[in-house]
Amino acid sequence: MSIITCPFQFTSLSSNKINYVHPRFPRSTVVFRRVLAGAPPSEHSFRRYSLKARAQTGNNGPLEARDPLVVCFGEMLIDFVPTTSGLSLAEAPAFKKAPGGAPANVAVGIARLGGTSAFIGKVGEDEFGYMLADILKENNVNNEGMRFDPGARTALAFVTLRKDGEREFMFYRNPSADMLLEESELDFDLITKAKIFHYGSISLITEPCKSAHVAAVKAAKNVGVLLSYDPNLRLPLWPTAESAREGILSIWDTADIIKISEEEISFLTQGEDPYDDNVVRKLFHPNLKLLLVTEGAEGCRYYTKDFNGRVGGMKVAAVDTTGAGDAFVAGILYQLATDIDLIQNEDGLRNALEFANTCGALTVTERGAIPALPSKVAVRNAMLKTVA
Repeated sequence: MSIITCPFQFTSLSSNKINYVHPRFPRSTVVFRRVLAGAPPSEHSFRRYSLKARAQTGNNGPLEARDPLVVCFGEMLIDFVPTTSGLSLAEAPAFKKAPGGAPANVAVGIARLGGTSAFIGKVGEDEFGYMLADILKENNVNNEGMRFDPGARTALAFVTLRKDGEREFMFYRNPSADMLLEESELDFDLITKAKIFHYGSISLITEPCKSAHVAAVKAAKNVGVLLSYDPNLRLPLWPTAESAREGILSIWDTADIIKISEEEISFLTQGEDPYDDNVVRKLFHPNLKLLLVTEGAEGCRYYTKDFNGRVGGMKVAAVDTTGAGDAFVAGILYQLATDIDLIQNEDGLRNALEFANTCGALTVTERGAIPALPSKVAVRNAMLKTVA
């Protein structure tokens, strides 16, 4: 084998790989496969692998058994949000890039509140994918369960913000890396360490991710992990409305905690009144511990086997509702992971839901999902101002 002069400094050699250090990235050592009579790795390749190495190291240290860990499973992507509200995608003059994906939003939301969380999912082996892994690490979310696909891109979503702050989506997934996560790539050790395992329905749309999703839920259930489900209906991603309904309901009876919106109640019950308690109770299966219905600015409703009620929301000026429901989920799971007995204590549950409502309200005051997720201090301060 011949060594060709290049910007990389050759540092070590084994039977099947060469280690290089690039002078512009002196803190990273990247391993490349031996290339017979070929050029050394390019600066672009080095930067790509350097980002991956940085994103996959560090994490939060070892997870201990006492940690009330919440593991979130599913998609992580890049949201492109218009800088001007009330315009169509074609009319928008510019877009703000923001990390997103409902399960990842929840993981970051929990960590930002001071909880312990991890994310399991797949992104592209591209700069967006490494950026997302790095964002998780920067937000103290364990990312050891992330995988990188060399043959598919990280998912993108363009989000239209109407004048009322509500959203319309255009997705780029043909297929995206999150759809290609395989059961063999799951970190089962991380899953079985969880106190709560949280997921949505988007990972049920196509194989092989569907099988990976089912296997992950089964593994968590088998060791007594609480299962949290947010269907997060995105009809444009499903082949048909009926396939969406069947897919969402296919794992309904396994969950311990379910969060749904008014729109999702109407969809799942095929047009019945989402404000009728009797309609909502139809969705309450025998093993369910807590059913939560979010009502946007109006707050939420809660249903257990023994009681039900409503907790009012905080009134704010909505800029972007992206991630509001995920912030709410993060707020309630953060508290349930520490004290699951809240489900049996109505006063305690109401206080926890007031906290979760505030998490959601604060998130809509900024653009993007992850950038807008609040800290525990911000939530407490907002609640104190409301009381005052």
